[in-house]
Amino acid sequence: MGSMNFALYPMADRYKKWKHDWEEGYLRGSDQNIFRNTFRDIETIYKRLGEGHGTKFEHECYDVGHLYNLAHILDRGLFKPPVFLQLIFGILGGIGLDMENLFFMKRTADKLFGKEYLWSVLGAGRAQMPFATQAVMMGGNVRVGLEDSLYISRGKLAKNNAEQVTKIRRIIEELGYEIASPTEAREMLGLKGADKVGF
Repeated sequence: MGSMNFALYPMADRYKKWKHDWEEGYLRGSDQNIFRNTFRDIETIYKRLGEGHGTKFEHECYDVGHLYNLAHILDRGLFKPPVFLQLIFGILGGIGLDMENLFFMKRTADKLFGKEYLWSVLGAGRAQMPFATQAVMMGGNVRVGLEDSLYISRGKLAKNNAEQVTKIRRIIEELGYEIASPTEAREMLGLKGADKVGF
């Protein structure tokens, strides 16, 4: 929900061997990356995909300012509540991997959006499962997958996305919560459903 530095370059020092020639240069070069998303960009995407195609958006918030940007956009009449927030922690250039930051982002979202939002959390890397677990206990939803963390536990690579989903599902159910079915999730998020898309 805004422009930001988006840097992965510190990861390059963790590796001695590379699978592909381009990997090291790509990571090291991210010290100059800017993820651009201006207010005009946001409005354009909303009009083309939201009004134009009935797309429901996931609003990725990498820092507290992104929540305020979304509140401003909603005040302008773009996007329709309830909105779906993805609170993201641990990407260099955004808010850090500190559980206090999760509480702060949630309190800020409550203040700005009241009951007019649903939310999920993404804790990058080692924070994936702890942040997901905490989010569930705070009434939120979770996101896991190899895009966010390559590991299933400390030092052990995950075999696939399904292994991470199975793990967080077990944690959620052991905490006494239920998993929404695809139909229930579409209902909660106000999605139009697979039968109403053009692909």
